Amino acid sequence: MKRVSIITVNFNQSFVTEQLLNSIALTNTYPDIEIIVVDNGSAANSVPEWVVKFPNVIFIRSEINLGFAGGNNIGIAPSTGEFLFLVNNDTEFTPGLVESLVKVLDEHSEVGMVCPKIRYFDQPDMLQYMGFTEMNYYTARNSSIGQFEVDKGQYDHLSGPTGFAHGAAMMLKRECIDKAGLMAENYFLYYEELDWCARIKRAGYQVWLETAALIYHKESVSVGKVSALKEYFMNRNRILFIRKNAPLPSKLVFCMFFILVVTPRNIIRYIKTGHADFVKWLLKAIWWNVTQKTDSTYLGYPLR
Repeated sequence: MKRVSIITVNFNQSFVTEQLLNSIALTNTYPDIEIIVVDNGSAANSVPEWVVKFPNVIFIRSEINLGFAGGNNIGIAPSTGEFLFLVNNDTEFTPGLVESLVKVLDEHSEVGMVCPKIRYFDQPDMLQYMGFTEMNYYTARNSSIGQFEVDKGQYDHLSGPTGFAHGAAMMLKRECIDKAGLMAENYFLYYEELDWCARIKRAGYQVWLETAALIYHKESVSVGKVSALKEYFMNRNRILFIRKNAPLPSKLVFCMFFILVVTPRNIIRYIKTGHADFVKWLLKAIWWNVTQKTDSTYLGYPLR
């Protein structure tokens, strides 16, 4: 039996993280797991309290926020599982979740990473993720299959290869990290799991969806629906993803598309919705990509 390391990252959401840990305790029946929680520079350090409340969980405290990738990479470092299950702290487990994902990785040598079906926690019959379509490298756009639809089993036949994993819940083989590396930390927030999937697929593995497995997601608990943080990194990292992964002709088309279509469209939207201050963060996102290399460790993120 393969050990599974369940890794999650907390940032200023201690109660939400505790709800996740309680859901694992209540629903999990897979016998060989370890749970690792990384506190990613939260204002309040909950680790001393957690050590008492959850004695079987490994807690790691980072004094600074290293972003989604950096936080998860900290958790991966001491993990001992052959399979790693990275989950957002704003998710809740369901019975059989771990077993269903392990079964896919055990039975399919070609599969490097697998995701469960994801539904919205507040609307538990509504789908968020049933796999991703492949990326259009001319526009840096793809689609989350089934999103916002009521789950009537209409996509349950899609178990198998999918375009990309969803960062809220993805289980992978440790050997994938040996061949493709860890998540790139210079994304900080958004697109890092897409970049990781692209590298894992280039290393010869498939990314799968397993519809027999289900997890619930409390979307955007940490960042919020609309924020300067979200707009900055979504735009910056959309460009960075193309720079790192698209073939040259696609890169050239995408640059024209982003400057001539996306930028003016976003500016108009910001002004119409009362977020004119977001314009500067869009321009900062573009400028970061003009001035920084794709492997730059400088985040360019002075949100103040």
